Amino acid sequence: MHVPVMSFDADTTARPLVGPVEAPQLHLMTLNVRRRMPEWWPPPADRWRLRKPLLHRLLTAERPTVLGLQEVMPGQSEDIRGMLGPEYAHVGSGRSAARGGERCEVHYDTRRLRLVTTDIWWLSARPAEPGSRSFGNLLPRMVVQVRLQDLRTGVRFNVMTVQLDHLSRRSRALSARLLHRRVSGLDGPTVVMGDFNTGANSGPHRQLADGVVLEDALELATHRVGSTCGTYTRYRAPRRTGRRLDWILITPGASVVAAGVNPTRIAGRAPSDHEPVHAVVAWGPSVPPADGKNRE
Repeated sequence: MHVPVMSFDADTTARPLVGPVEAPQLHLMTLNVRRRMPEWWPPPADRWRLRKPLLHRLLTAERPTVLGLQEVMPGQSEDIRGMLGPEYAHVGSGRSAARGGERCEVHYDTRRLRLVTTDIWWLSARPAEPGSRSFGNLLPRMVVQVRLQDLRTGVRFNVMTVQLDHLSRRSRALSARLLHRRVSGLDGPTVVMGDFNTGANSGPHRQLADGVVLEDALELATHRVGSTCGTYTRYRAPRRTGRRLDWILITPGASVVAAGVNPTRIAGRAPSDHEPVHAVVAWGPSVPPADGKNRE
């Protein structure tokens, strides 16, 4: 099926690819924000002061139920919390031993979801040790994991947001193996989303999206929305031949109503060097807790 590349060159607003959804559906969105770089850093499109209002318009239009972010610096995190507003809460951490610097984060709409548990761990042989590295990556790589309960349906599910290493193939392979093992040990539906720094035909994708533990939401979707382009476009025009580095993976049994890559352009500009990826999913019918309360 041919899905055209979307481009909003003449528009100064952001048109939602998905937008808000109603229960029992959940709107999942992942985006590598692109860390804030110095003003002199080329290209000019990389400058946060130019991208910040574009991202604000994108998030205002989309209003995802769950948003996974990667490559977020602390100041950007504060800006994004302001963009989303008080209806959203977040869990995140820096990747260093002191949990500072570049971050991964999960933001969630508190009108639909409540936080049950949090687990932050590192992609290494010592996952509980902050800042640990043992897989061959020069920089620490980590996972922000949360368990959420849907206040409308009662369903509890897990979300992981992650960024695999951009240089080490060995690190990506071992990280995928560790993620696979972790997901296998979890109860309930699970979503793993982020920037995997490798294409959808790669070994880590085959390891994770094996059809038993996880599946690729884009391949399961009843409807494809957005574009069939790659996700790492570096502010350039989207290309159908580009690599899809950013994925939303989900445990089998979910109804994936729609999914796609969103190469939105606002006045011809992109909010990040990566394109957002979206999925609309549901787990079963709307069934509130029996006593009308939210319990552990």
